[in-house]
Amino acid sequence: MKKAGRSVGYVFGLWTGIALVSGLASLAGYSVFSGFSPDVIAATEAVAAGAILSMIADTMIPEAFEVAHDYAGLITVSGFLAAFVLSKLGG
Repeated sequence: MKKAGRSVGYVFGLWTGIALVSGLASLAGYSVFSGFSPDVIAATEAVAAGAILSMIADTMIPEAFEVAHDYAGLITVSGFLAAFVLSKLGG
């Protein structure tokens, strides 16, 4: 954003606003979903995870492919596998 001509105050203000809105959304989600069944919560988390994967695929994978052409897919799968293993070790 700074390269686009935005001031330091604008950049920090924008990210501070994003952090505040994210915190409020988290509180609202916790309040709303506290009475829902585990199945509804799991389905919602699955949709959110799909949205994150979609965002990663749309923005980050093309850039990674430019740098690590032949290994981008293997690196991506290794990252998801590591995340899966860590999630199973933690719980």
